[in-house]
Amino acid sequence: MRYVNANQTPEESSTPSSPQVAKSDDQWRRELTREEYKVLRKAGTERPFTGEYWDTTTEGIYECRACGSELFTSSAKFDASCGWPSFFAPLAEDRVKYIRDASMGAVRIEVLCAACDSHMGHVFEGEGFNTPTDQRYCMNSVSLRLKTA
Repeated sequence: MRYVNANQTPEESSTPSSPQVAKSDDQWRRELTREEYKVLRKAGTERPFTGEYWDTTTEGIYECRACGSELFTSSAKFDASCGWPSFFAPLAEDRVKYIRDASMGAVRIEVLCAACDSHMGHVFEGEGFNTPTDQRYCMNSVSLRLKTA
């Protein structure tokens, strides 16, 4: 994992590169629903067990709902019983960015789409999941769009 310094905004980070999809806040507000904007652009979180993909087993590729970048595959999705779609790895490391997040009283690692800096969710390590990486990418359904084969 490549971490972005927690004191920098994604735009100020030199690792990884700046977003490829750059839009103004007004453009994002016009293109996204109120809930999508709250989660994708303001790092909100949908309620557990309410999102479209938390329990789906449909095969395909999960894209960023804001820009369409391919981020996760259904083959990396697993049931973590947490109420959000969970994956053990991204499609490729260069598809996501990581930021240290201490906003809720505990240190977490925020996951952003590398192409547009949209908030996807958080990644957790060492929780004892029987996965190849022992990581849980806990994503918001509203941040994703499932593209089926």
